[in-house]
Amino acid sequence: MGTDLLVLLGTFAAALAVGYLLISKVPPLLHTPLMSMTNAVSAVTLLGALLIFKETGDPEPGAAALALVGGIAIATAVFNVVGGFAITDRMLKLFRKHR
Repeated sequence: MGTDLLVLLGTFAAALAVGYLLISKVPPLLHTPLMSMTNAVSAVTLLGALLIFKETGDPEPGAAALALVGGIAIATAVFNVVGGFAITDRMLKLFRKHR
């Protein structure tokens, strides 16, 4: 169980670092389309986190830590999905004809 938690935390930290480095190098003009496209990635993160929570049976030692990591993944993915849809909606309003 301890190794699983370390792998999850390591993967989370690596994804956070790589994501920050990639996003910081994107020109501001491309941020809106990029946010729109990350909704699919966030949906995969949500599915993975929900799979962590579906575990049933006898709780293993450290299950609370795994649940915490899954909860953080769900919260950040939901934040990204909502932000992506809000930004996409705002961007699409720019292209609507005003009557």
